[in-house]
Order: sequence, then structure tokens, then C-alpha cells
Amino acid sequence: MILPMQKKMTNDTLKQVAIELEKVPAAALFSHVHPDGDSLGSMLGLGLALEKLGTKIYLYNAGPIPESLKFLPGVERIADSISQELPETIIFIDCAEFDRVEINGLSKDDLMGKKVINIDHHISNDYFGTINWVDSQAAASGEMIYRLVRKLGIKICKDIAVNLYTAIITDTGRFSFSNTTPKSFKIAAELVKTGIDLVHINNILFEEKSLAQTRLLYKALSNLELFHEGTIAIITLSKNDFETSGAEENLSEGLVNYARNIEKVEAAALLKEIDYSDIKVSFRSNSWIDVNKVAQKLGGGGHVRASGCTINLPFAEAKQKVIFALEEALSIEWGS
Repeated sequence: MILPMQKKMTNDTLKQVAIELEKVPAAALFSHVHPDGDSLGSMLGLGLALEKLGTKIYLYNAGPIPESLKFLPGVERIADSISQELPETIIFIDCAEFDRVEINGLSKDDLMGKKVINIDHHISNDYFGTINWVDSQAAASGEMIYRLVRKLGIKICKDIAVNLYTAIITDTGRFSFSNTTPKSFKIAAELVKTGIDLVHINNILFEEKSLAQTRLLYKALSNLELFHEGTIAIITLSKNDFETSGAEENLSEGLVNYARNIEKVEAAALLKEIDYSDIKVSFRSNSWIDVNKVAQKLGGGGHVRASGCTINLPFAEAKQKVIFALEEALSIEWGS
């Protein structure tokens, strides 16, 4: 009985969001800091679509924008800080919580009296908007934006399609992750019909690597360790690793999958030292561990098979905390 009720709720909320956006003269769109293909592609896709309705749009992201995503149509219009008064309608896309935005010039006080629309697919979303359209069954926020654009009756041009296709293909790992559904393929097929260049998009997103990125991969694999009888894999990247490889932090996107893909590994984590006592952690699991629960215990969240958190401890202490949390999760699941 739960899933049909959830489906009805998300469909009703989709209709409510569409009704709101049909009439707004201007809207500010935000996506999360350290953006990925889904956050940027979804925000840009919706922004370009709303412009077709005559809506004045403002696009914001704290960045940094990964080099591999700078091909997205409209990306050059994204601002990394707020320099003017915000419109009455504010849309957050792919943000599980307000604090994920981290943009200069925006605080919770700025949301007072505004219409805040929260569009997201993370199961850990804390429903911070005045309208919350959260669908954890969606493989990507890009799938939700596709449905919204169609609901608004807007024709999907090639630029919108490139953004939404990028959103879906990155969050599903080229349709290989467990979140992929028949709907993911169906939506992607409709986007492909617009004439987007699949070879070009896939090469940029998944094939082309800079020398710095390759050096960072070498560092990551050199630092890989196994724990708990080979069922946990941990990769660590220190500030020095980033500096000596010449790689920016965003070039570590996807490295955690090298740990997850090892035979027998059920849970994997990538720890990145952003600064002293500022450690970013990405979790992944293969079959049965709910890493969203693991991340939540450490102050983060995300999806059942992919999540993350930030730990404010020295690198070595953060690593031990992550190992303990994963070992505890594995022990609990095995014992249940």
C-alpha cells in the first residue's frame, strides 16, 4: 500500500509545482555545491525550459564547475554568488537540505516570505521548502525535471535535452547503477530523439581524462585498503595527493567506484581531505548495505546505494570513524 500512496503524492505535488511555475514572472534556481551532472543538468534544463514560458531566470551554484560539465548549454550563465535581490520564487534542485547550497549571499533568512520549491530525489531530503516535490523512486532529479517540463507543455529542444540526458546518464552510471529503471531508458530515448550527439556527450563525461585526473587515479589506487575480510574498501586522498597530482577536488568524482567494484566488496568509501578537520566522504554499496543510513549517522545522507557526509575530524580519526561505521553496518545486516 505504501508505494501507490507515494506515487499519488508525487503526482499531486508535480501538478502543484507546475501550476506555480506557469504563472511566475521570475525565479532563482539553485543546485548543490561541488555539483555533479544531475545537479547542473537538472537546474539548467529547467531554467532553459522556464525561459520558454517567458520567465526571467537566475542560475546559481557555488561551484566549482567540473571541466567535464562546462559543455552544458547555459552553464556560462551560472553565478557563484548573489549580487541582487532574489525574486519571490526560489527553486532548489537536487539538494537534500538547504545547507548543501553553500553559496555566498544566501542564508535561511533570505527564504522568509518566499515561495520555496524543493525538487529532489534523495531519500534523505529534509523537506525544507514551502512546496516539496521529493521522489526517491526517481533515478535522477533530471527524470523529475523531464516530467515537469512535459507537464508544463514545453517543447524539449536540443539544449534542454543535452542537460537532462547528462543528468540521467551521470546519476545512473550510464544505466548501470541499481537506481536505473525502465522509466530511465524511456525518458533517455525521448531525449535522444531531439538529435543530441551521444558520442560527444559520452566521450566528455566518461572517456576523456586529463593528465592530472590520471595521476589522481594512480594516487587513489595506491592508497586503496581492504577491511572486514575484504568486504569493505577504503580510498583516501590527502591534500598533498591533490597538490602533487595537480588535480582539483572535483576530478575525484567516480573514483569511489574503483573500490566498490573489487570482488567481494560490499561497501566502499572515498575520503578526501579538503582541509584539516574537513573530510568529505563518499559511500557506495553493491547489494544490501544501506549507506544512506551510514551517512546519516555521520551527519550526511543520500541514497540507499550512494551517499555522503562531511566529517570535521583530523584525517586519520575520520578514516577510523568511517571504517567503524561500515563494519557496524555490515555486522548489523549480517546479524539480522
